[in-house]
Amino acid sequence: MDRSALPLADRIHDALALLTGQRTVRCPEPGCTVRIRYRAVTADEAKRLTDLAIDHTRH
Repeated sequence: MDRSALPLADRIHDALALLTGQRTVRCPEPGCTVRIRYRAVTADEAKRLTDLAIDHTRH
């Protein structure tokens, strides 16, 4: 997903989340607003959450 296509407010919230140690993964499907934020998870859990966020058929 092209991050510059996101509204300014979403980009600011993502940047603030990053500063607090959170990671944001968004669905790449146009028009889908699903996003998952996580912090302090194992590598396996991060992969599971990322896979869930980017697979539009699962949400």
